[in-house]
Amino acid sequence: MSAVEVHQFAQCITCHAWSPDRTMIALCPNNSEVHIYKFATDKWDRAHVLYKHDQIVSGIDWGLTSNKIVTASHDRNSYVWNQEGSEWMPTLVILRLNRAALCVQWSPKENKFAVGSGAKIVCICYYEPENNWWVSKLIRKRHDSSVTGVAWHPDNILLATTSTDGKCRVFSTFIKGVDTKDSGTSSSRDLKFGEQIVQLDLSSSWSFGVKWSPSGNILAYAGHNSTIYFVEDVCNSPFQQNVAYRNLPLRDVLFVSERMVIGAGFDCTPMVFTKDETGLWSFVKILEGKKTAQPNLKYGSQFSEAFGKLYGQSKNDGVDPLKSRGGAHENTITCIAPLRKEGDTIVRRFSTSGLDGKVVIWELDEKTEIPQ
Repeated sequence: MSAVEVHQFAQCITCHAWSPDRTMIALCPNNSEVHIYKFATDKWDRAHVLYKHDQIVSGIDWGLTSNKIVTASHDRNSYVWNQEGSEWMPTLVILRLNRAALCVQWSPKENKFAVGSGAKIVCICYYEPENNWWVSKLIRKRHDSSVTGVAWHPDNILLATTSTDGKCRVFSTFIKGVDTKDSGTSSSRDLKFGEQIVQLDLSSSWSFGVKWSPSGNILAYAGHNSTIYFVEDVCNSPFQQNVAYRNLPLRDVLFVSERMVIGAGFDCTPMVFTKDETGLWSFVKILEGKKTAQPNLKYGSQFSEAFGKLYGQSKNDGVDPLKSRGGAHENTITCIAPLRKEGDTIVRRFSTSGLDGKVVIWELDEKTEIPQ
């Protein structure tokens, strides 16, 4: 398992998402634009630039079946982009937010999407063909701080959120006229919109990167205290496990399979967590990346030596706070995206993007045993 491709698209990347056939990638180069690159022959060419937002685009998701792109921005707006011929046309989304939109994700059926915000509100958006716009129903007064992550359960009804109040919550998003009675489990269909099913108060710090396992039975999210949390049977009798690690905190997580999770964040390198036969989760290893040349900066080395002395580290400790880690990424990883086809339950390829402006594609080789 290692990095197989490293692409420098910009100086900094906020978020990214892949097209259904994985020949195009949409990313935000830390501004108000969304750049779409298309792979041609042996290189990536910029094919489109989406202009509509006024501030940094904080979230992008590309629908696997609808081929529609949804974006969210600090300008408190969201747009759904539909390709018409050679152009991408935006459709208005009525969010009714007074703070920045921070994250966005399509539901599994792509008839809804969720937007988390700095207004302590989650917007559940759905399309109104009569007016040709997307309207939202709001989940209010449930979060005590900004909503940093949203994740849809495979049943298209339940939604998990993380927040800077340190909590992870699960809500019902059933909307009459949008969701049908045959969608979701029997218990989720009986719940009212916005009803909180469970609140997990496991972290003493900010929480990020919530994800469901392929079956929807396990929920994973990261805390800013260098801990990842796993919760099984969330809606009935939650069973939780905490895995602490020595590295810097994670920013996002991804289920590779039902029993393997990839996490990445401030340590600039993805980490692997697995569940053994007894049901215990544990940290396994750090993924290897393509090595980059180390800068030879005299000032940096002198400053680092002084910094080490201040914190009791000798020159031989091998710890240099200013020196590049030498992996595929050289700055914080902010986003992990799977490279898979619709219906795949195992992810063998995924990508990461970060504040160094790189998109790195990682691949699990055939020799890597993925626990099912």
